[in-house]
Amino acid sequence: MSDNSTIASILQTGINATIAAVTLNFTSNLNLTSNLSQNATNGRVTYESILQAQSSSPWGSSTASNTNPYTQAPDTGRTRFYDFTIRRGTIAPDGYQKDVLLINDQFPGPTIEANWGDTIVVNVHNGITEPEEGTALHWHGLLQTVSAWMDGVPAVSQCPIAPGKTQQYNFKADLYGSSWYHSHYSAQYAGGLLGPMIIRGPTHVDYDVDIGPVLLTDYYHQQYYDIVEDVMGTDLALIAPKSVNNLINGKMDFNCSLVTDGTPCTNNAGLSEFNFKPGKKYRLRLINASAEGIQKFSIDGHKMTVMANDFVPIQPYETEIVTLGVGQRSDVIVQAIGNGTSSYWMRSTISNCSNTIQPDALAVIHYPNAPKHVKPTSTAWVDDTVECSNDALTDTIPYYPITPSPNPSTTITLEIGATINSTGHFIWTMNNSSFRADYNSPLLLLAKAGNTSYPSAPEWNVYNTGSNSSVRLIVKNPTGAAHPMHLHGHNFYVLNQGTGDWDGTTIINAANPQRRDVQLLQPDGYIVIQYEATNPGAWPFHCHIAWHVSGGLYINLLEQPEEIAKYMDIPDTSAQTCREWAEFTNVDVVDEIDSGL
Repeated sequence: MSDNSTIASILQTGINATIAAVTLNFTSNLNLTSNLSQNATNGRVTYESILQAQSSSPWGSSTASNTNPYTQAPDTGRTRFYDFTIRRGTIAPDGYQKDVLLINDQFPGPTIEANWGDTIVVNVHNGITEPEEGTALHWHGLLQTVSAWMDGVPAVSQCPIAPGKTQQYNFKADLYGSSWYHSHYSAQYAGGLLGPMIIRGPTHVDYDVDIGPVLLTDYYHQQYYDIVEDVMGTDLALIAPKSVNNLINGKMDFNCSLVTDGTPCTNNAGLSEFNFKPGKKYRLRLINASAEGIQKFSIDGHKMTVMANDFVPIQPYETEIVTLGVGQRSDVIVQAIGNGTSSYWMRSTISNCSNTIQPDALAVIHYPNAPKHVKPTSTAWVDDTVECSNDALTDTIPYYPITPSPNPSTTITLEIGATINSTGHFIWTMNNSSFRADYNSPLLLLAKAGNTSYPSAPEWNVYNTGSNSSVRLIVKNPTGAAHPMHLHGHNFYVLNQGTGDWDGTTIINAANPQRRDVQLLQPDGYIVIQYEATNPGAWPFHCHIAWHVSGGLYINLLEQPEEIAKYMDIPDTSAQTCREWAEFTNVDVVDEIDSGL
């Protein structure tokens, strides 16, 4: 068997019938008695009903229909301060005790909340020890239009934060809606470094209660670093790891009889629970913060009205199941149709297009007089959605219309590949090149110094788009794996997507195509996206599956480099972070076993 056919066989996704039977037996025997405390499962975190009602609109007269969010973002003059300490800890989100990385001793991390137009300041202290690691936090989906150096990507917008050091992030809430933040240092976020980010803004759909973030995360019992070693190794049987569980807001139960390594494990650790009142309308902010799993979210017996995808309000449409690739978000409105004694299952199921052992995450919705310790008897919706694809582009129409140029200034064609390199290691590629970071040489700082050509470092995968005002990316995926493709610094237009090859002409909703910052790319398929190149910076474009970006499925788009060199005012703190990192690496050489991101 050739290397390519071997890789294709290994990358086949889904679960087998035996595992499915075990899973069905496990989930059917769950009960609602929590045998572990909140502190034991997740630390100090709680997410339910956290958003505070506001009597006024700090964004003034701006609405979802009268304001271009990219050119007319408000400035409230208010600053929101947060203080994060990253360090190791031990928790058991599903009952299996595990050493993890935590932000402020909690998983998921603290919620960042702000109004559209606020300034957000986050002091991040790197307290990771035994062993020490660098770190950096990325604020997913924000444009960073006047703060490209705050994007939080080591080797691109900054050097990593050295152990024992602190970096202050200072940026504007330049879009509104639901998102998350996470480490962009190696695959650290799969080890626990993530949390929700909620930017309040105008709404175009009525509702009564904002439930807040509903984080959907696949879960692994192995340490993230051990998984990366396997993914980047020479044993091809280990390059596509399977998650062992699936969580809603950091909770789910696990069948502890499956544990064979002696690790402490408690059955019925506890599920997330939500409270509904009959007749009320609830806003849920769905966030796929997984390492690998495509999530399919639903609530038994309740249809959902989708009102936003990523940071883009859309014309509302109704659905029973919402599909989210890694990094994607959807805001949905749910009408509480149950009676006072009802309870229902909330579900998120990892798609058969992903790799998992236990795909089903469950939470409970209680109506006021429902018995709290009796599990729901509700039935799941029949899933007739496409396994590896988002909802049809004909359904997802932005509320504020913008028409992209039919003739972009430049077009870049990218082809995803997977191969074995000369040392026998598995890698992902884009146009036959696998990305590798240099933590000590951030691209943005090099561009500020006028250095925009890197002939000795082709592995940085830099595409210099110069002064072009718009860029079209045609991304081809001949591999058998799906890829949620994420672009930093922009919301892009999704012009088309599908399987096979694009016909080169057809654009869906050409006058007002879907905009977002992550789009699912189907196996043996394509996406055609376009963005306005009006945000000077070095912007990553990559698959958001942690193990794929570790393997190098990543490029950098260098935008308006002359503007960077002439006008970008990068603060001295960026250089200080690099000096501190250099001092650390002069003593402790970092073993960068993956792409670095």
